[in-house]
Amino acid sequence: MSNWLVHGNAVLSGTVSAQGSKNAALPVLAAALLVEEPVTLLNCPVIRDTENMLRILESLGCTVTREGNALIVDSRTADRFVLPTVLSGELRSSIFLLGSVLSRFGEADAPYPGGCEIGNRPIDLHLEGLRCLHAEIEEHGGRIRCKGALSGAVVDLDYPSVGATENIMLAACRAKGQTTIRNAACEPEIVDLQNFLCACGFRVRGAGTPSITVDGISHGHGTTYRIMPDRIAAGTYLVGAAITGGDVTVTGMQPGAVDTLLYKLAACGCDVAQTADSVRVRRTGRARGIAFTETRPYPGFPTDLQPQLFSLLSVSDGTSALIENVFESRFRHAQELRRMGAKNRILDRTAIITGVERLHGAQVTAHDLRGGAALVLAALAAEGDTEILRAERIERGYERMDSVIGRLGGSIARKENSIGKEEKTR
Repeated sequence: MSNWLVHGNAVLSGTVSAQGSKNAALPVLAAALLVEEPVTLLNCPVIRDTENMLRILESLGCTVTREGNALIVDSRTADRFVLPTVLSGELRSSIFLLGSVLSRFGEADAPYPGGCEIGNRPIDLHLEGLRCLHAEIEEHGGRIRCKGALSGAVVDLDYPSVGATENIMLAACRAKGQTTIRNAACEPEIVDLQNFLCACGFRVRGAGTPSITVDGISHGHGTTYRIMPDRIAAGTYLVGAAITGGDVTVTGMQPGAVDTLLYKLAACGCDVAQTADSVRVRRTGRARGIAFTETRPYPGFPTDLQPQLFSLLSVSDGTSALIENVFESRFRHAQELRRMGAKNRILDRTAIITGVERLHGAQVTAHDLRGGAALVLAALAAEGDTEILRAERIERGYERMDSVIGRLGGSIARKENSIGKEEKTR
């Protein structure tokens, strides 16, 4: 376990570059298993989740090497279809490998995936989609066993699940015939996965719309591909400018992918300026509350930015309402913010937030990745120091967040639990 000590009264200012996208990199890494040639990935973030995915690929027989900023995945030597229990239990996105392993080997054996505890996230849509492609699936003893020669079909998703959409895309790439996914998720990361698959020679079209078509082929080929920038990490640092009254520019990002967040920041009273690949957020004066915000699948407001906005609204004028439609247990950060003096009430999937003048330092716990990032933002704006327990959860998706915050003028000290020492990053 890792604890962070965040020093308050910070004003974040400066420029940072967007990291590679966690939510794009994980399915792309799973897709590398479909190609029996090396693939070279650029801008793949060095975070806990990607490192875990790489270890799972290695356990299946893949070779993983790094050359400078390039990550090379060679699946020619892959020869196993059983996913390891411990590693898969630490990573929700291990479920993506079900489709690619099944497509590659004709069978797959996987444990139920792990990840953040943010509510019920059933994999029924994943399994039903694979069944539509004529996979035989058996669930027993906490494991999922799939086998069969896949063939194309029409898959109607009851909900536009990102993970299920991506898993079915991966399984369909080498299936016989054509697959159409209806009510597909439209997130930018799905477009990125399609772009990678097409770069490998697979035939995928329609990503970014509710209908995706995959024409199965027997083999793809190697490629060099640059993973898209992380819209959630970029958005987090922009909220950091808003909550601390600072001035932050994120470069190398896709502004259109976070336009709903930028709209909310402008509504809070921030100055928002953007170019084709950068966004600058400045806040002078006290932030204003927002009457109503509701999370929805893309292009709606992203659930992965809800906790960060929650922290901002906690120190904004007036009363705000946040409705969480995607995950029913994604308000665990609310109780931690109350330890810091925030005023909020949770009514089922709705949070009623009354802004306070100032938060104060406290000991809080990061229950999940994005909630942990929200606590970092709140701690930077608070009076005094805040200790965040289980901060390793933040490292699942943010590449050296402590260093990035340090470059923007904040300060985070890593606490080594065993001897209580601190390593300060400024």
